[in-house]
Amino acid sequence: MIPALTFTTTPAAHPADLLDAIRDGGEWADQTGGSPSAAPLTVWLRRGEGFVGLGQAATFNTLGSGRFGSAEQWWRAVISQARIDGPADLPGMGPLAFGTFAFADNSPEPSALIVPRWVLARFRGQEWITTARLEDESAPSLPPIASPSGPVGSALPPMRQLPGPVSAEQWPAVVERAISLIKSGQLEKVVLARSVLAESLAGPVDPELVVRNLVNRYRDTWTFAVDGLVGASPEMLVRSTRGLVTSRILAGTIRSTGCDQADLARAAALARSSKDLEEHEFAVASVVDALQPFTEELAVPDGPSVLHLPNLMHLATEVVGELRRSRSGALPGALTLASALHPSAAVCGTPKREAARVIGQLEKLDRGRYSAPVGWIDANGAGEWAIALRCAQLSPDGCSARLWAGGGIVAASNPDAELAETEAKLAPMREALGLTDA
Repeated sequence: MIPALTFTTTPAAHPADLLDAIRDGGEWADQTGGSPSAAPLTVWLRRGEGFVGLGQAATFNTLGSGRFGSAEQWWRAVISQARIDGPADLPGMGPLAFGTFAFADNSPEPSALIVPRWVLARFRGQEWITTARLEDESAPSLPPIASPSGPVGSALPPMRQLPGPVSAEQWPAVVERAISLIKSGQLEKVVLARSVLAESLAGPVDPELVVRNLVNRYRDTWTFAVDGLVGASPEMLVRSTRGLVTSRILAGTIRSTGCDQADLARAAALARSSKDLEEHEFAVASVVDALQPFTEELAVPDGPSVLHLPNLMHLATEVVGELRRSRSGALPGALTLASALHPSAAVCGTPKREAARVIGQLEKLDRGRYSAPVGWIDANGAGEWAIALRCAQLSPDGCSARLWAGGGIVAASNPDAELAETEAKLAPMREALGLTDA
């Protein structure tokens, strides 16, 4: 059943940190009928801009190979029945749905689109609140329930880490197996991921506190919280706004040292590494091939740059194109583009079908939503979809979290170095959850 929703967008002014508005009360509390901090939280933030959503006005879950198409069809149906009040001249104004998708076509993990009841937004210095209510509601409201973690400053519960189906000690042997398959000619590249489990020793984890930890340390990433998936991704699968499409591709990684002089030398070595450049070229080629049918022009840099993050450096390429209109004049929606791009060689491998088979054979556990699209879409089909990296999926009761990290394997890969790379990529979520001694 398609919900009949009314979306109302009004100008607003909020604290410097959008997350502070959850606790701060004021205009936000007036809109929500009290302190809304215990409502389901949805977050999309980068460099202080983006969205914080609370509550759920509508949700849609889907499975299988047609999950992107069915989600987009549902959202179009919601918009076709919706009443939209207020301005809509900036990206993200008006109706918004936030989504997280399963990596594999046969995954038992449902993909989801969520329409929050309230969205606080900031873009280019402007701020607004959008409310979504059902046709028979006068206004959405929440009871003044306290956050499960208490006031600001509360600590996360103590956590312990348990190994995943493939332990750190076993990982080099798994990488060796992948290298042997590549050298035998069965595939050219495969991206393998390992997981660990974090368990709370004292009650549920508050995702707001996890998000705060990520936002404070990884300001240049896309920090997200959607349906229990929490993370800070450095990789934008696709951004579609005003007829332009952008994709940031990351492949090829080295750990930062914290010393500027040493990191400059390591960045130069990364930019010259034949192994990492080969891995990166596969990823760029897969994105370009997927986007070309949807674009009039596509600008691809001659070579990658080096992206510096607090704990890692990546080879990075940003591809930009002008979207091609259909015969009816319509532009392809962001979910259509995400579906065409997923999974890229940056998270799967080359050739895609054989790499996916090897992933299923060697990883020993379904990825769920790890390394799949996570992001948002608006009423016009524009949106942003990052790749869900540096992330964890919280359990429904909030008392455990599954963390993932992976790396691209090519013929020249070193198994011990690949293990070290996964450890470095697990660090952001370990820190955000308080697993500093892992």
